[in-house]
Amino acid sequence: MNIENKVLETLKKIKLSKKDRIIVALSGGKDSTLVAWLLKKFGYNIEGFHINLKIKGYSDRCLESVRKLCSQLGIKLHVYDIQKEMGASMCYLRGGIQSRSKATIKNCAICGVIKKWIINNRIKKLRADKIATGHNLDDEAQTFLMNIFKGSPNLSANLGAISKNIGDSKFIPRIKPLFYVPENEIREYSKKQKLPVVYEKCPCALDSYRIQIREFLNTLSDKDKLNLIKNFEKLDNRIQKTKDTRVNYCELCGEPSRNKICKKCELMRI
Repeated sequence: MNIENKVLETLKKIKLSKKDRIIVALSGGKDSTLVAWLLKKFGYNIEGFHINLKIKGYSDRCLESVRKLCSQLGIKLHVYDIQKEMGASMCYLRGGIQSRSKATIKNCAICGVIKKWIINNRIKKLRADKIATGHNLDDEAQTFLMNIFKGSPNLSANLGAISKNIGDSKFIPRIKPLFYVPENEIREYSKKQKLPVVYEKCPCALDSYRIQIREFLNTLSDKDKLNLIKNFEKLDNRIQKTKDTRVNYCELCGEPSRNKICKKCELMRI
């Protein structure tokens, strides 16, 4: 089955409506670029959302690729400039948090928390029905394994081609059209279609637990990765029973949070 058929099957499985207003979180990389490309090709109502992290050189190339893609697809692009909105570049924010923290916090952990907060907060204000991300089969297999190795399989309760967050107006459902598509197939397809993609890795992604898991999974076949996800789906009903169904809101920013203070605000307070 080729990529397009895999994605169509996934969209059918999650019952995505063409009436939905879908905002695609675009990084400039191959995965999110392909998501926008295919959703537009299949006739869905999409717009783009990009976070300019202000990482010298790299962010400029990413923004250029995103603008080129949106121009080609004829879709609206929303850009969040982190320096204008939060007062500093991601590198500066991250460095400040790390210098003040008593514990070691990896680059990707800080960036991931802040980007997740921005995406939910800002796309909610755009009145989107769904957020589409570029998470692929490799990404999801990595996340599932990380949760298992950390002894927290319950953290996988929200994994899936569509998020399983508790119904709440402050949660925007996330869809992952590439959920069953291996990363190497995405790279080959995007190059074949000559999509405007930045293939280089983020220069700040130097070391993280996810990178270690990725290196391990790269020793496995795509079939093994798919089997891992299929086994996760067989266990999903059991995992759902461990899910915390309480809805809390951050006392500082009002965003959904597992605790009184959300992870983003905790980091910013360090």
